[in-house]
Amino acid sequence: MAVALGYGVAYLVFRALSPPQWQITAGLRFAVLLLVPYRYWPALIVGEAGWYASLGYICAPTWGVEWGFANAIPPIIYIAPVVYWLRKHWPPARTHATHINMGRLLSCALLIAVIVMLRDFGVLSTAKNMPSDYDFSFFKWGPRYFMGGFLGILTVVPLALLGYQKLIVKSWAELQGKIENSRLLFESVCLGLPVLALLLWIGYGAAPNAPTRQMAQVAMFLPVVWLAFRHGWEGAAVGGTAASCTVMLLMSNAVWDLTTLQAESILSFAISTMLIMGARIGSLDQHVERDRMDVLAALALAQRSIYLNEMQLRMTSTALEQVKEDVQAGFTMMMGRLRHLQPAIDDRGYRRHALVAQDQLHRLADGLYPAALRERGLPAALQEGGLPIMLKEAGLTYTCDLRGSVSRLSNALRMTIYRIILEAVADACTKKNVSDIRLQIRVAERQQRVGVLIVARFRAHPAQLAFVDWEELLPRLVRGTSGLGLRAVRDRAAVFEGRTRTRSIARGHQISMLLLDSIVPGVAISPRRAMDSVRTSSVAGE
Repeated sequence: MAVALGYGVAYLVFRALSPPQWQITAGLRFAVLLLVPYRYWPALIVGEAGWYASLGYICAPTWGVEWGFANAIPPIIYIAPVVYWLRKHWPPARTHATHINMGRLLSCALLIAVIVMLRDFGVLSTAKNMPSDYDFSFFKWGPRYFMGGFLGILTVVPLALLGYQKLIVKSWAELQGKIENSRLLFESVCLGLPVLALLLWIGYGAAPNAPTRQMAQVAMFLPVVWLAFRHGWEGAAVGGTAASCTVMLLMSNAVWDLTTLQAESILSFAISTMLIMGARIGSLDQHVERDRMDVLAALALAQRSIYLNEMQLRMTSTALEQVKEDVQAGFTMMMGRLRHLQPAIDDRGYRRHALVAQDQLHRLADGLYPAALRERGLPAALQEGGLPIMLKEAGLTYTCDLRGSVSRLSNALRMTIYRIILEAVADACTKKNVSDIRLQIRVAERQQRVGVLIVARFRAHPAQLAFVDWEELLPRLVRGTSGLGLRAVRDRAAVFEGRTRTRSIARGHQISMLLLDSIVPGVAISPRRAMDSVRTSSVAGE
């Protein structure tokens, strides 16, 4: 009873709002038959039959009893079997309208419009007491009934499917979130509707058949095209409904004149075209989004592989440190036994060889996984670890300015930052034309995306270059790198959606890298804004 009453009231409202040349009741009927479960269809038939039965009873004395009986049969009786077959064998919309085949939907709309046309013309042909010269020609009334029904379906059904698709939620909070985050709703209300309102005002200010009004009607399709390009068939559905409503408000008072029929034809063609094109755009967007998710999944897998590899290197480095301790303990024990057998032995040469072996083991372990990074974190490794000490011992000037919350970075990204800096420094040092190295690292977070900007500046001062010990520095640097130079830098940065840029500066060159962490939907940090921040701090420091 609730379904029958609710549909009956909705049908009365739509009937009051629809002029004869714009049958939005056909759209309401088709939409409910597509979306409502089969068990409620008898209630829908009862709800629609009430109005047609009362109309046939009231107007039967005027138009004849035969017309009254023909009109008392609601159109839903003729349409329901067709829609049932379509839903079973050729569905235009899947469960909960999650997937809509726009070609099938428009084909079904044409079929339903033909059925409505035949029913309305059949009822008209049974009317009595008509003027003797009244034209009952099918070629006169058929196109009018068809265009009215087809345009009504295009106005209501796509928007109803969109609403049903978006409003299926589990809670009011989820619905509120969808409404607040809907770009389609925002752009339609704030941009599309004001444009249509302006065109409606311009059209109302002109005469009924003036060129200005006709131009305003044609211009009302521009928001439809714009929304279709922006949001696919969803934008075409919203824009098509709004445009058809405003166009109908500008129609002349003559119901079945040629101008009205032409305007309906153009409007139906425009909405159908935009729906098909919008569906195609939406399909392409889905493919692009699927490809993007595949890329993100591949990047996430690569990042996990980096983390596993780094953990293996860390374990190996820890094992080498343990071997170094074992070497120290073994040497001490051996020298103790030798001193017991030969107290006057000179062990300085043996001790020197043991220290050299321990130092080589320590450097090898530190190259695999820096001890400062393992024990004190990334800031200490870059500012006080083995790399700064090694560069300063060789005679180079090294500074590192790190700002931001490094704790927000993943372990894989922290190690990648260190590896990238080591690769960049080693590549610059292999050319033997650098004496001053300055690093600037900025960590920022925006909408669940953590970004890291690395700027490395390499400058050469001739007076300082002469005192750099390259023979001692280069073997130690190369030991902890891949040897691929900037190619390795770009490859490591690409795993974290990074971009690398190299440019010349005074007395040297600069390498800039932007890395992103946390593979989640969000807004990427603007590299230009981050670069401006680095430049500002650099100028202030200088």
